Amino acid sequence: MTGLFKKSSPVNIAYLLLYALVLKIYSFLNPQIPVAEPSDGFLYQKFLEFLSPLDERFPLIYPLIALILVFVQALAFNSFVNNEKLQHRASYLPAMSYILITCFFPEWWKLSSALVVNTLMVWIIGALCKLYNNPSPKGLIFNTGLILGLASFFYFPAIAFYVLLFFALVSLKPFRVSDWMVATLGVLTPYYFLFTILYLVNNWNPLTYLPSISVALPGLQQDMWTIGAILLLLIPFLIGVVYIQQNLLRMLIHVRKIWGLMIVYLILTLLIPFINYTPSQHYWILAALPFAAFHSYAYFYSTKKWLPLILHWITVAFIVALNIWVSGN
Repeated sequence: MTGLFKKSSPVNIAYLLLYALVLKIYSFLNPQIPVAEPSDGFLYQKFLEFLSPLDERFPLIYPLIALILVFVQALAFNSFVNNEKLQHRASYLPAMSYILITCFFPEWWKLSSALVVNTLMVWIIGALCKLYNNPSPKGLIFNTGLILGLASFFYFPAIAFYVLLFFALVSLKPFRVSDWMVATLGVLTPYYFLFTILYLVNNWNPLTYLPSISVALPGLQQDMWTIGAILLLLIPFLIGVVYIQQNLLRMLIHVRKIWGLMIVYLILTLLIPFINYTPSQHYWILAALPFAAFHSYAYFYSTKKWLPLILHWITVAFIVALNIWVSGN
């Protein structure tokens, strides 16, 4: 299977869709209706309210939307990796890796605000990488900040990705205070329009849309499935890091900078669930995109042909077993 997706053939798009359907089959056999969490933004809550009339009549709408989001994100992220030359040859391994990773936890099979945010983050990370050697970056910086502000309307702690924007401005181009001000203006613009509309309709209550911020230690379920999923996340990640280190001197300068940006991105996704903590594993799915970049590198650059095959089929076996276990409980 890794050999199939290592090729850049358009037919692999159809295989990816079938691949995702098979791995996420339980979510269609037992559709779950998502419930908004306190950390979820008002746009996500409104979105669930809009879909609520279908809860009884067509509950499959929720796993269907989740599948479409994952599939679109996988293809968009795959295009980003190929366009930025993070691997020396185009493939569909980044998309395959992302689909695999989103199956590691039952909570990640469902529609959630963090899954919606991942769609916007694919665009954001792609836009940030275009800052390198960009002679007129102001418009791109503003638009990136704008999308980031919009992302916080779906999942408020996503505003912490402002740190990623700041790091990109420092590492990918000569830093200017004016760029930082444009980025901040972009982030604040959605809130400006929101508060303006609230004022005009005589519904001035901004605290409803600005949740209080708290920090707490998120808990993880300590069972064999969680431990297995974490191991399957870490092992290909560490292998990918080793291969990146081995090829670092052969990379173009902007590719090295992008991998540095991916590290910062990964660290932030692992810290964000500490903000406005709720006892749910949904929000860790934010880490799926940066993990997928490193996993795909491990699959692509492995010098031993048996290693990616074993990693892939152990992962698939784990996901199938998890589906069976969840269906029996």
